[in-house]
Amino acid sequence: MEDPIQLKEEGNKYFQASDYEKALQSYTQAIKLNKDKALQAVLYRNRAACFLKKEEYAKAASDASRAIDINASDIKALYRRSQALEKLGKLDQAFKDAQKCATLEPRNKNFQETLRRLGANIQEKLRIQFSTDSRVQKMFEILLDENSDKEKREKAANNLIVLGREEAGAERIFQNNGVNLLLQLIETKNPELILAAVRTLSGMCTGHKARATAILHYLGIDSICMWMSVDNEEISLAVCNLLQTITDCLMGQGKEEHHGKEEALVLDTKKDLRMITMRLLDMLVSKKVSGQGRDRALNLLNKNIPRKDLKDHDNSRSIFVIDNGLKKILKVVGQIPEMPDCLPLTENTQLTASVLLNKLYDDLRCDPERDNYRLICEEYIKSKIDPQNMDKTLHAVQIVSGVLQGPFDLGNKLLGMKGVMEMMVALCGSEREIDQLVAVEALIHASTKLSRATFIITNGVTLLKEIYKKTKNEKIKIRALVGLCKLGSAGGTDYGLRQFAEGSTEKLAKQCRKWLCNTSIDARTRKWAVEGLSYLTLDADVKDDFVEDEPALKAMFELAKASDKTILYSVASALVNCTNSYDTKELVPELVQLAKFSKQHVPEEHPKDKKDFVVKRVKRLLKAGVVSALACMVKADSAILTDQSKELIARVFLALCEDPKDRGTIVAQGGGKALIPLAVEGTDVGKIKASHALAKIAAISNPDIAFPGERVYEVVRPLVSLLNTERDGLQNYEALLGLTNFSGRSDKLRLKIIKEKALPDIENYMFENHDQLRQAATECMCNLVVNKEVQERFVADGNDRLKLVVLLCGEDDEKVQVAAAGALAMLTAAQKKLCSKMTQVTTQWLEILQRLCLHDNMEVQHRGLVIAFNLISSDKELAKKLVESELLEILTYVGKQEDHPKKQHIINVARDCLTKCMDYELIKPLSQA
Repeated sequence: MEDPIQLKEEGNKYFQASDYEKALQSYTQAIKLNKDKALQAVLYRNRAACFLKKEEYAKAASDASRAIDINASDIKALYRRSQALEKLGKLDQAFKDAQKCATLEPRNKNFQETLRRLGANIQEKLRIQFSTDSRVQKMFEILLDENSDKEKREKAANNLIVLGREEAGAERIFQNNGVNLLLQLIETKNPELILAAVRTLSGMCTGHKARATAILHYLGIDSICMWMSVDNEEISLAVCNLLQTITDCLMGQGKEEHHGKEEALVLDTKKDLRMITMRLLDMLVSKKVSGQGRDRALNLLNKNIPRKDLKDHDNSRSIFVIDNGLKKILKVVGQIPEMPDCLPLTENTQLTASVLLNKLYDDLRCDPERDNYRLICEEYIKSKIDPQNMDKTLHAVQIVSGVLQGPFDLGNKLLGMKGVMEMMVALCGSEREIDQLVAVEALIHASTKLSRATFIITNGVTLLKEIYKKTKNEKIKIRALVGLCKLGSAGGTDYGLRQFAEGSTEKLAKQCRKWLCNTSIDARTRKWAVEGLSYLTLDADVKDDFVEDEPALKAMFELAKASDKTILYSVASALVNCTNSYDTKELVPELVQLAKFSKQHVPEEHPKDKKDFVVKRVKRLLKAGVVSALACMVKADSAILTDQSKELIARVFLALCEDPKDRGTIVAQGGGKALIPLAVEGTDVGKIKASHALAKIAAISNPDIAFPGERVYEVVRPLVSLLNTERDGLQNYEALLGLTNFSGRSDKLRLKIIKEKALPDIENYMFENHDQLRQAATECMCNLVVNKEVQERFVADGNDRLKLVVLLCGEDDEKVQVAAAGALAMLTAAQKKLCSKMTQVTTQWLEILQRLCLHDNMEVQHRGLVIAFNLISSDKELAKKLVESELLEILTYVGKQEDHPKKQHIINVARDCLTKCMDYELIKPLSQA
């Protein structure tokens, strides 16, 4: 269609039918093709109306302005711009446009009302602004006065933080020399005042690029990094959040911005972002930086450098960090805490650095980039290898060990470097305990794949056993044992591929549990006991013994809740093994026979991996408090909580939710809340597992208790994500049950379900051949039709929605009939148009209605009679058609029945139908007949 006028008419039709997306397309196409100025103004004005409906106010204001540029007295365009500007918070400009409208049409009450409302809002804004100015001044006076009362100062500090989070308040602080005063607060060295100042600055930067840039330059990145380096966890974290907020603004993330003139500014943020990155990399190798500060710098790099989406081709940030900072990250990875020249570290620092190495490596797009990364690593390790200097060589082995915990493939290549394996073996035989410690850890990380393990088993097991027997040092003993555990579990869950003799793995596990429960050993060493169990629990005998040992379980859960986050993956792995929530391949009996015949190895299932054993283990874990430990693990604000760890936690949650009786306990201990972030972020598999666990909870729980407050709205998207033909039937079914439960709660929830575009999927499942899926989808629709927007979809022309519901009323499945009849009863009660439409969608409508009114199930019968009443009430002609059919006999039969408490509601509706027919004078009372 090439005619702008026709396109405009088409757009108008779409607009009237509330299809704003298609209307927008028609107007946009017409604008491109049109040459006539007057028509151009109309098109821009109409497109502005679409943007208003879609709540895209900046675009609406822009289109209305274009229409006004062509015709300054276009009253519709002026009014639409006024509406858009009001929504954008530009009240003074909105008032001017409304004033022009009122001047052009003085008698228009709508314009007069808008003027009154905007005038009142502007007065209120000015009042707040002036009162804000004086409040800001007063707060700073109290805070900077050393003689102020402590309680007064605390109150002023909290008020300042709240004010900084409000747009008007943040702007007033900024305009009134507030940044300088906040800097003075930071310089007082008082921790409470520093926290208040930093949190206020964070609030002021949120979602405002210009202000964030100005604050960054005023404070200086060096000062920000210095504050983040302090050995105070709260201050370090608050400054880290400030820097993250500034970075979000510079990268164009965070809140949408609606700030007047600021939109006209073009800020070149790349230079600032590079400056921040360089300072963070410098922090990694500075001795002046605390362990906390180093962790914060690593977390910020982990969060902001690699691409969020691999479809985005720009990986320049990662390339920049590799070229300018890879050696600095490797230096952190190669630190040995027991050495005197070690940088200040926390228990999480080195693993966080390994995670960063992995993320950078994964972010590379081609082999030349990966080769460059490898060459930098090899060059750096070679520079550390010195046969004359054992300490230096030790750092080289530690770096290889760190890389093995990051990009494993690269770590394997580094193991193949000349002299690396020999060094590890030599260090194992060294007399120095520190050498043995580093070498054993490197051996553990090296033996991760079955193929690699078979090579190491020939050399490694002998070495580790030797160290285990000789050493008196518990730290080395535990690590040697973990190495043996790892090598012993190389066969995975395959009962027939056991590496060690019968009973050896149970002995190793027993020793690990003993160390785990021994609180006199330091937490870092006990962590290795969990690491050992994470491998050994692949053996079903070990799993069973472990879950029976409640003190060992509780000791593991306590470690999981501690500040050392390096244990997260091990705990999650052990729990996945105990709950059997790992993926298993289904064995086809015919193929098993074939494999045996051809003398191929067939994986064997351990007798204790059968379902009843797994169920018992799950109950034991729940009793020991596994949910609160998992909830605590999810809260870890650290790069160590990788997507893989999140997936493992999601798998465990899904296994725990299997029995409906346990779901209440899981919700009570914070499981519902913990699952939401797992369903939103992580690997695709992890998100599906977490969404499925949420669906299980949502299907049978009261949403107000399981997901209190606003949290319930966050659950809708994960549930809708399961409505996909690629998911299995159970996931679809439980997601539909959850949405049915939600849609019965409130109209706000129904709107959220519609907004997440779930309706087409729910309608598709109503066509499904599978009885339970069809029933669940129909029940969900029955709850959704209460919403006006859904009703309008049924009223709209050109769709078979109503026909489908009518035909489902004629199904043999009673539950489907109940739901479909309920939906039809509500639709015909709410929309009179649907009463006449119902008679046109299918020739079977009357027969189906009669069957409903005579149904044995009282619930179905009641709904059928309500539909009949709605049809009779809507139109006399339609009532006449029904009276002339057999339906009159049915109504008379039901209505004449004697009063009965169980059936009274049914009898009453039938009598109401007959009364309505009498009112129409279509039938006469018996006495007159």
